[in-house]
Amino acid sequence: MYAVITTGGKQYKVETGQQLDVERLGVDEGEVALRPVLVVDGSTILATPSQLDGASVTAKVVGAAKGPKIDGFVYKPKSNNRKRWGHRQHYTTIEITAITKG
Repeated sequence: MYAVITTGGKQYKVETGQQLDVERLGVDEGEVALRPVLVVDGSTILATPSQLDGASVTAKVVGAAKGPKIDGFVYKPKSNNRKRWGHRQHYTTIEITAITKG
């Protein structure tokens, strides 16, 4: 059985026991309930809002992670215009503990 969940503006296909990095959730430890978009159990597919009323996906927060460093540099000749910037995305590592159909 697998489910498609939405978090951080992205969709992920998850199964029980899977670990993944998602956008920072703001929770350091404990359980998190995620909203499923689609639940598939063998030949049964739950996709409509009325079918997904009782469906839920629970996950345990494992830790935090950081993405790769992105360096940027903008240069415009003859105008002494230079701008240097960097970014490193923060992620929350979660482990899917249960998928319920409801």
